[in-house]
Amino acid sequence: MQIRSMFAANYRSLKSIRMDMGSVNLFIGENGVGKSNLYRALQLVQAAVRGRLAYEIAREGGMASALWSGTRRSGDPVRVKLEVELLDEERAATFFYRIECGLRPPLMAGFVFEPQIKEEELSVDAGRRPAVMMKRKGPLIQVRNETGRMNDYPEQALTSDTAIGLLGDAGHYPEVGTLRRVIDGWRFFHGFRTDRDSPLRSPCLAVTAPMLDEDGSNLAAVFATLRHTRGDTVDLDRAIGDAFGGARLVIPEPMEFAEFSLVFPDFPKRQFSPRELSDGQMRFLALAGALLSYRRPRFIALNEPETSLHPDMLPALAAMIATASTDSQIWIVTHSEALASEIEARCGTRRKRVIRTDGATWIEGMRLTGMMDDEE
Repeated sequence: MQIRSMFAANYRSLKSIRMDMGSVNLFIGENGVGKSNLYRALQLVQAAVRGRLAYEIAREGGMASALWSGTRRSGDPVRVKLEVELLDEERAATFFYRIECGLRPPLMAGFVFEPQIKEEELSVDAGRRPAVMMKRKGPLIQVRNETGRMNDYPEQALTSDTAIGLLGDAGHYPEVGTLRRVIDGWRFFHGFRTDRDSPLRSPCLAVTAPMLDEDGSNLAAVFATLRHTRGDTVDLDRAIGDAFGGARLVIPEPMEFAEFSLVFPDFPKRQFSPRELSDGQMRFLALAGALLSYRRPRFIALNEPETSLHPDMLPALAAMIATASTDSQIWIVTHSEALASEIEARCGTRRKRVIRTDGATWIEGMRLTGMMDDEE
């Protein structure tokens, strides 16, 4: 199930932006134009399906910090609005999910800057016309039952609850459950710790790891799963060899813990442990775990993956992104023109340049509909 389009309004620098999405989505721009806010909006959609939207916005400083601070039309509701459209090719169906949250009314209960969920809706279009499966306004939730009728859900939602989180936990609503499982599986890799105490540098418990955790703490288990469960590290070996001048990854069969090391051509009898590797080398290995794991996420977001990497590693990184794009939808935010060019050459995509227009984040050459000027 791929994201076909996204919409965000009144969130930080995103005044109102709708954008079509492809298999590989490549964004480049200067600091401060709002590149990270674009994919942070998708992170908030994921937080909503997990029932943690209010918490995630509170972590940013609350609604006072999250809301668009530019000019608004008088009388418009002061709300963050997020929408995603996902295409399920197997079921020939399109899922539409929308959520709006805002501030507490002056005379209502609740914390002053706590996000309050105002509206939510999930609809599914299976070829005739969209059918609303769930609708929420304030604390009241309506959901379509197995007979096709919209009924009131017996439990009222708290202002910080999301309806999709409550209904997903109930387990009786297959469309809600399907969308929730898909979005919950998205992965956002927006920086790996590479200091000496980083989890990347330590052995991890020997538990089968089909995909990398967002903090990279199960990296050694991801490598061990590829080598000893799948029995296929061809892409991984090629990427490491290309990035590190012919280096070889050593992955012993795990006992209580999983671990790995590198052997370089100049020192063929010496195994270098993760604690001996540079920050750039560890970051590349983490990206390899994210992009080449046994079971890749349906959506992978990478924020400035070129950070700390030697320029010679960028072609190998772009090649890994191209490999991952055969199974996953990829979102890359980068400052590097060189990396963008490598990705364009391997993936056949076009970079989107993020700019500021009247204080709002926008994509150069994009129409209001979300389509680029050079697209048919």
